[in-house]
Amino acid sequence: MTDRIAPAIAGGALLAPLLEPVTMAGLRLSTRFVMAPMTRAQSPGGIPTAAVAAYYRRRAEHGVGLIITEGVLVDHPSAGHEDAVPRMAAGAAEDGWRHVVDEVHAVGGRIAAQLWHLGSLREPVDGLVAWSPSAVPEPGRPVAHPMSLTDADTILTAYAEAARVAARAGFDAIEIHAAHGYLLDEFLWPRTNRRTDRYGGSAAGRARFPAEVVRAVRAAVPADMPVIVRFSQFKERDFNARIADSPAELTTILEALTGAGATVLHASQRRFWQPVFPGSPLNLAGWAKRITGLPAITVGGVGLTRDFLEPGRESSLTGLVQRLTDGEFDLVALGRILLGNPHWVTLAAGGRIDGIEDYRKEHEHTFA
Repeated sequence: MTDRIAPAIAGGALLAPLLEPVTMAGLRLSTRFVMAPMTRAQSPGGIPTAAVAAYYRRRAEHGVGLIITEGVLVDHPSAGHEDAVPRMAAGAAEDGWRHVVDEVHAVGGRIAAQLWHLGSLREPVDGLVAWSPSAVPEPGRPVAHPMSLTDADTILTAYAEAARVAARAGFDAIEIHAAHGYLLDEFLWPRTNRRTDRYGGSAAGRARFPAEVVRAVRAAVPADMPVIVRFSQFKERDFNARIADSPAELTTILEALTGAGATVLHASQRRFWQPVFPGSPLNLAGWAKRITGLPAITVGGVGLTRDFLEPGRESSLTGLVQRLTDGEFDLVALGRILLGNPHWVTLAAGGRIDGIEDYRKEHEHTFA
């Protein structure tokens, strides 16, 4: 892929600001488009296959500047339960990821490994219980194991080792998944964190363990490797959840993460155009950038239907580009639209809207 994709006709010209090369935390990207992490469960035994490598390569060779992998489980029994979800571990999994990285690099792409621990959302299908901050009971779910301080040290070690494996495999960046109600987000969320030790209580206490994970990862990888943290207000089990009720609380949390070594913030929300706090139009990525000054990635409903590419609405490409050019955020993540449209960026850049399929739920079960 060339260093710059040129928009071909007027429809694609709207995309021009997103198609320029950009440097993110020292990493040169061919466009401002990012592939958001999406679980695919196509790695038997936790080992990514040649098909996984080809899947990511297709998106990289068609205009996605940065690939962020699906969630990759850190190598600890509590991290997850599904056999086909990939792991980041020495041996066969590391070899598989090296092939994925090589395929993405071969077409000029860059790729980040997203490190993941499910927390209380781990299913006890193999007789092992989930780990969580406080084992808060939830209807219809088995009670999780409340993590001790020794357990916390064990998980820190698992994240650091996973980061070392990813660096050895050649990844360009690490993303730490601290969003959507999984383990690290459960520490941030008051509903699931009822601890009274140093990892609970105030926003500063709730942010301490996720920040320690960031610090452990930062220490395990080269000093110039970007460390991205993905965070959210909403959870998969509660769309109205919040880790911060005010800009001041969000500042406390984000300053803990950046102080520990995060260099990019990936702010996940369901709809990129919606404000987070009253009195300001900023979305979550906008607040992240305003608070920290770091590069911010926005995501949430980008491009799900073809009419997104038609000008005019705040929720369309027009609104997205206006926010970008205003400096609200730096990069834009595409999620579900890439499942059925691996060529989305090049099609949109060429104004070939008729070649794009609107997102449909069944795309989640394909591996195009």
